[in-house]
Amino acid sequence: MKKLLLILAVSVYQLSFSQNSKIKIVESKEIQLTSELSKDKIEFYDKIFLKFVDALKNSDKQAINALISDKVKDVVTDNIVQKLSVGINFERKTTVYKSGYQKLLDNETYPGIQYKYADDHSSPPRDIITVIFENDGKILGVKPYYSE
Repeated sequence: MKKLLLILAVSVYQLSFSQNSKIKIVESKEIQLTSELSKDKIEFYDKIFLKFVDALKNSDKQAINALISDKVKDVVTDNIVQKLSVGINFERKTTVYKSGYQKLLDNETYPGIQYKYADDHSSPPRDIITVIFENDGKILGVKPYYSE
């Protein structure tokens, strides 16, 4: 009986420490984009992104919903749109930094473009906006990254 209590006490002790551990999630600003997109596709997706930025700037929820993928419409809330509006600087001009294809969690590969601000001459750029598209041009995700 004493051995059972000792084993139980040690297990509870270890379990209590494992519950208090803090996990720090570190996100890399570099997303692995493979095989460069053609210029035609970059122009096509760039026009959609510019429309999306304009819709964010004007808080046009209808236009935003028209430009995003049906896969993410249920997840995109007003709060997320607000955070995204704060995360993108509308006063600075964006240019394409990198383009390619990104494999996501659903094991599908989607076209993506990383934008930098035109006035950011550092290499690699300090501020990057990564946009993942569906093949038809609908936006699956937008992730601004700003250096501290």
